[in-house]
Amino acid sequence: MLTRSMKTFWIYILANRPRGTLYVGMTNDLVRRIYEHREGLADGFTKEHRVKMLVYYEQHATAIAAIQREKNIKHWSRKWKIDLICSMNPDWLDLWEDIVR
Repeated sequence: MLTRSMKTFWIYILANRPRGTLYVGMTNDLVRRIYEHREGLADGFTKEHRVKMLVYYEQHATAIAAIQREKNIKHWSRKWKIDLICSMNPDWLDLWEDIVR
């Protein structure tokens, strides 16, 4: 279940399709940020490559922890990122509905 508070930070992974192009990001408002990606409001890589499907997310208590985790994941191999996604979401479902409930 998604916990919303003023001091919550998120890292997330988007994909354009199962096992497709991946994007790793960090935000303090997961619903707003994923909405921006889905609607094409976020210029750049995700808009250019149509990366809109939320396939993984995790919560952090501090911005420092979330930023460090994002940086670490961005430097991982593609296989490690896929393994991380599969650990939470083995069917590569779009988790958008889970976070807006």
